[in-house]
Amino acid sequence: MAVKIRLARIGKTHSPVYRIVAIDSHSKRDGRALEILGTYNPLREEIVQFKHDRIKYWQDRGATISDAARKIERRYVRAAAATSAVESV
Repeated sequence: MAVKIRLARIGKTHSPVYRIVAIDSHSKRDGRALEILGTYNPLREEIVQFKHDRIKYWQDRGATISDAARKIERRYVRAAAATSAVESV
């Protein structure tokens, strides 16, 4: 079974919210996920929830990450680094 980390759309019409999910690569976009790894609101450009350790877990087991999910992950890592830099000052 090939696992992908990608986005699944939830939310109403014209107000999307996306879940970051680990899912079988042959499943539909909004199909049953193996695990929910986070939530992203593109209208506010806000990462509501993000389980970075679980994403690394799935990647260590061979899951591939989509481009959109990778961009969100980079944004999360940058925000976490900025927060830790501010706290250490």
